[in-house]
Amino acid sequence: MNARESREIIFVRGTTEAVNLVAMTYGRKNVGAGDEILITAMEHHSNIVPWQILCEEKGATLRVAPINDRGELLLDEFEKLLSPRTKLVAVAHVSNALGTINPVGRIIELAHRAKIPVLIDGAQAAPHLKIDVQALDCDFYALSSHKLFGPTGVGVLYGKAALLEAMPPFQGGGDMISSVTFEKTLYNVIPYKFEAGTPNIADVIGLGAGIDYVNRVGLENIAAHEHDLLVYATERLSKIPGLRIIGTAREKAAVISFVLDGVHPHDVGTVLDQEGIAVRTGHHCAQPVMNRFGIPATTRASMAFYNTREEVDALVEGVRRVQEVFA
Repeated sequence: MNARESREIIFVRGTTEAVNLVAMTYGRKNVGAGDEILITAMEHHSNIVPWQILCEEKGATLRVAPINDRGELLLDEFEKLLSPRTKLVAVAHVSNALGTINPVGRIIELAHRAKIPVLIDGAQAAPHLKIDVQALDCDFYALSSHKLFGPTGVGVLYGKAALLEAMPPFQGGGDMISSVTFEKTLYNVIPYKFEAGTPNIADVIGLGAGIDYVNRVGLENIAAHEHDLLVYATERLSKIPGLRIIGTAREKAAVISFVLDGVHPHDVGTVLDQEGIAVRTGHHCAQPVMNRFGIPATTRASMAFYNTREEVDALVEGVRRVQEVFA
């Protein structure tokens, strides 16, 4: 992540806990009645619900920047929503439901021009894109281990040291203290102030192994291979009558969400599973995205560097099999 200091890295259970940590510490301290938090219309529930809870508690307002029919953020509309009342911007680096890669550099620049801190949900970006928090100049960045081929239940929150030092603890207990008496507790230095209790040692080591694995393969190699698969799969799937791809952003990760005329995505997934093809179906913890496109759910094929064009061909044939079954 290229943090300036190791103390800017906090180990958490995943991106969800990282976002909640910021909401319940930085948010509670800095957001008040009449203030606003700005997100986008393509966020995962984990980057919506914590802010809703905070806004309800504080009497603040959650603002949502719209997206177009391609699934791209309308940057002009986003900029218009920035105001003196905006206390935090929280956006996905990559949409899990659409694959859209957001222009986070520009988003951060616009927000910082108004002296507004920015949190980036990087769960979907971490295995696909080079992350450099210093170059981005983001204030917080969150990611999950299992997206990086590591174990579940562990992740990382990056935060600028000055912000972390000013934030109150997230949880109380062992290791997050320097001194405890019945009269007063003194908190530990960062990152320990935010890591109460026994550390998840084994899974953090597993996360490190996953990162080493990705680095050995090379993010440039991963990006090139996945882009080739995305272009190939988009071309082949687009030729299937009755199939509509949801999310056609010009900058995309190797994710294709689609709907098939007359067949519920759950049924598509069931038949594909019988064909030995692994996809995910449902709203992908992004119900507002589904509402934006007027659909209940999609079938989502997610490609990684270990996938091949032959497997894309198998997906295409599997979709045709679905159409035969439900003809």
